[in-house]
Amino acid sequence: MCFTVAIIRKGVLMTAEEYYKSLPVIREKNIKQVVPKFPDFYLVSGFSYPKLPILKDDGIFMLQWGLIPSWIKDTESAHDIRSKTLNAMGETVFEKPSFRNNINSHRCLLPVSGFYEWRDLNGLKYPYYIQSNEGEMFTLGAIYDIWLDKLTGEMLETFSIITTAANPLMEKIHNLKKRMPLIVSEKDEEKWLDRSLKREQIAELIKPFPDKVMKAHTISRNASNAGFPRNVPEITKEVIYPELIHEDSSLF
Repeated sequence: MCFTVAIIRKGVLMTAEEYYKSLPVIREKNIKQVVPKFPDFYLVSGFSYPKLPILKDDGIFMLQWGLIPSWIKDTESAHDIRSKTLNAMGETVFEKPSFRNNINSHRCLLPVSGFYEWRDLNGLKYPYYIQSNEGEMFTLGAIYDIWLDKLTGEMLETFSIITTAANPLMEKIHNLKKRMPLIVSEKDEEKWLDRSLKREQIAELIKPFPDKVMKAHTISRNASNAGFPRNVPEITKEVIYPELIHEDSSLF
């Protein structure tokens, strides 16, 4: 699954400017309004329900991670469901009540610098930082919804990251559940945002990203400690674990 990501402001600004050039619907004034207010995130957990910059077909907006379906009736139910909707499985996204309407018309992209997953070896967890070889930033396929809190009148826009089966690299890292986030290739980004796509066309885009254009390295176990100040540049730095090197060499 995908519950932690990294987003660095410089990269987000570069991505926003790139989208302004490539997608006419993303207006320059929107970029200037959103990006300067956005903090650096070296590690942010979905379980803190952060607001992150989301690319939609009509601009860049700050949405909260943890999708609340529009049909949720009360605040208690809204708070309860969002911990279960940080991710949406690509294989069932067209059927699940929380997602099936949104996958057709509410698709969006989350630009990230990287994401994190944990590998299990002999009962111990080893954190990895995973990136794309194609550039400083890449995008994760997501869906969003708008929920009205009838008590306060507040409109909440929230999102969920789509996941797929793991590619060979991610099978090695996320070796228990063998899942990965949906990484949308640069050539398919504009298509993902196109509301006119039919179901079959959308389904074709939901597939594992090629491992040959990805890279990953192990990082400090502090990444697993919610009590540690993890939102620091050092959290992404490589840390070598001899036991993993021995394990990998024994496999070949």
